This record gives sequence, structure tokens and C-alpha cells, in this order.
Amino acid sequence: MIWENSTETPEITMEEVRNLIKKKDEIEEQIKAYHDVLEDQGVGLQTPLVDEEGFPRADVNLYQIRNARHNISCLQNDHKAIMVEIEEALHKLHAREKAKRAQDEVEAQAEAMDVQVTLPAPFARVDAVTQGSPASGAGLKVGDEVIEFGSVTTNNFQNLQNIASAVQHSEGKPLRVSVIRNGQKVQMSLTPQRWPGRGLLGCNIVPIPR
Repeated sequence: MIWENSTETPEITMEEVRNLIKKKDEIEEQIKAYHDVLEDQGVGLQTPLVDEEGFPRADVNLYQIRNARHNISCLQNDHKAIMVEIEEALHKLHAREKAKRAQDEVEAQAEAMDVQVTLPAPFARVDAVTQGSPASGAGLKVGDEVIEFGSVTTNNFQNLQNIASAVQHSEGKPLRVSVIRNGQKVQMSLTPQRWPGRGLLGCNIVPIPR
């Protein structure tokens, strides 16, 4: 009745913990069964098996009692051992999950930093968007930092006239617009066109000093 020590496994799994718990339950069932044997004989673990004169009792099955007591003793030792295994396995499992969560957080932070590092510097900012305008319909929002507006990019932007020229030459045609929003790159398609309001976009864009 010696159970295999599964805590030697470097990577403990929840399935292995369940198996250990199943073994524990089996041991407890066996201990109960042997206690039932003793109860049927009217004795306990410490009840004397000799009469007042020191002779073996004739009113009980001595072999069954001694066998049950021996097995209970062995099973109790097995029970203590497997409880230690379960405790260690759960500790390893929780420690691994904690380490994994920490690693995931580190990777997420590193990924966010990589994104921030690789994004080009914005050259303009949206400071107003009129409801119902082409800009609003495309998804442009106040606070968006522009890194691409059609053919205008961080590398070739000189002034707002660059954007105005791109808009005028693209009336009725979709322009690819890329912005930084909450630290993330957001792309959209914006089509300059006539609408009830002023201009072809319905938004106000200001340059970002560099």
C-alpha cells in the first residue's frame, strides 16, 4: 500500500492533483472498511485481545481483528504521505499559475512598449469633430494623433497645407488615415466629400510641434 510519489514531476498538472485526491479518498474508504470490521467484532484499535486471565479471547475473531488493525496502521501512514503529496502538488500548481500570470503581465507590458517604440511620431492632432460629418462617420475622434493622412506621413509632413492638398485631390475618394489612440494604432478610411457643414471633412486638425 505504498503510493507512487507523483510530486517528483517537474510540471504538476491539475489532472495529477485530481488523481492524488482520488487515491486519498480510496485510502479513506479502505480505513473505514477495516474500522467496520473492528466494530463488527465489538472492539476498537486499543481494545485488549486477552481475557482477565491473560488468555486469547475466544469470543472474537483474533485473526480478523489483528489483520484489520495492521492494515489500518499501514493505511494511516499512506494517508499522511499522500496528504503531504497533495499539499506539495497544490503549492506547485499555485506557484506555477502565479508565475505564469506574472510572466503574462511582463510580456503584455513588453509588447505595449514595443508598439509604442515602433509607432511613428504623430505630426497632427484632431481637436474637433462635428457630428454627422465625413470625419465622424469614418470614426475619427477628438484627441486622435495623426501619423498618416493619405499620402502625408510623419516623414514628409511640413505643414497643414499638406493635409489640405491631400483632401482637395481626394474628394469622393477614400483616404487611408492612421492615428494613435490610447497608445494603439487605429486605421480608418475617410472619404472627403460635400456635406451640410463646412469643408470636406467636418473636423479640425492642428499640428503637433516637433
